[in-house]
Formats: sequence, C-alpha cells, structure tokens
Amino acid sequence: MSSSPAFATDHATGAYYEQRAAEYDDWYTGRGLYADRDRPGWDPEVDEIVGLVRGLPGVRTLDVACGTAFLTRHLRGYVVGVDQSASMVGIAQARLPDGLAIVGDALHLAVADGSFDRVFTGHFYGHLPPGERAAFLNEVRRVAVELIVIDAARRPGVDPEQQRQERILNDGSRHHVYKRYFSGDQLAQEIAGEVLFDGDWFVAAKASWTQDSVAAAARG
Repeated sequence: MSSSPAFATDHATGAYYEQRAAEYDDWYTGRGLYADRDRPGWDPEVDEIVGLVRGLPGVRTLDVACGTAFLTRHLRGYVVGVDQSASMVGIAQARLPDGLAIVGDALHLAVADGSFDRVFTGHFYGHLPPGERAAFLNEVRRVAVELIVIDAARRPGVDPEQQRQERILNDGSRHHVYKRYFSGDQLAQEIAGEVLFDGDWFVAAKASWTQDSVAAAARG
C-alpha cells in the first residue's frame, strides 16, 4: 500500500465509484445498506442542502464530480456536470435535460479559461489529499470566479481524516477511500471563503475571486 493517499488519481477508487453508480443515491435517500443506519436529523438536512442548491443564482455552473446529479439537477442556469465514471455520467445526463454531463478529469478540466461563472462540487473536495486538493483549487480558479463546496460535517467520535475508510457495496465487495470531515469554519478557511451551511451532517462554503485572478491562475 502506498504511504501517499490518493483519490482522484487512484484507479481503484475510480473503479469503486463506477461500480457504485447504480446504488449511489441510497446514501442520500436512506435505502439499501443505509436503511438501518441511525442518522438522526439526516432527512431534514438533506432537504436543507437541496434547498441551498436550489436557491443559488442561476449562472453557468460546472459541477465537478457530479456523480448521479442528485444535487446537480437542482442548480439553476446552464449546468455542465463532470465525473470520471461513465455510469455516473449516464445517470446524471438523464437528470439534466437542459444541461450536459460528460466524463472528465477533475484535476485537468477540459474547459477554457474563465468559461464558467461557478464551480460547484458535492462530496468530492473532502476526499482529496493535499496534492490533489491544491491541483483542484488551481483548476477551479482557472475556469471560474466562484466555488461552492458541499461536504461531510465533522462528528463526535469520527476520525476527521481517514486514509483508508472502508466502503461496502450491495454486492458485499469492500473498498477503501481517503476521506475527511469538516466543520463549516474549517472548510471555509481552506477554500478562503465563507460558511453557507454548518449542520450535523453537512457543511457548505463559498469562495469567490476576480476575473483578474482567473487570468493569473491560467498563466500559472
């Protein structure tokens, strides 16, 4: 096992999410393996997060690691979803009749400099180890002037950083991913932004910058 954790560049993690696509929404909706989990207050917080997404101004948005578009479909304006999993993208496209879902690399986005108003990402940033985190934030600053991150809240008794968090799929297969949990303030500080939501299960933060800084990021 490598001593350096990876996520976006890890082939085993990519295979796990491809395999998980058909059951991914179970995590949000409490079906399947999540049906018997004790998650007090979970459903109301999911509703709050969906409401937050729906309430965002309608602009050109690139959703990085869009998954099945469970959250993406609630974004207003023109939306492009990107995910490395073809199966995730297939589900996402069916939910984005007025948008587009494509297979792509989150750390090397195949879009022009400054081509979007916003980058949105849900439950992706918290999986990125330091090197991938920096690469992602650099790409975000190249393509947009705003970033909104939704991720998992830090909870009592849960290690806030887990290099090999075990995940089990419906077929019984076991997988491991790198995973971090945040307070709202921590997430906002990391992306140099402000807190949008700080709950028991979810956190959200927003960062923005000028078009001049986008041009500077593109120049490297």
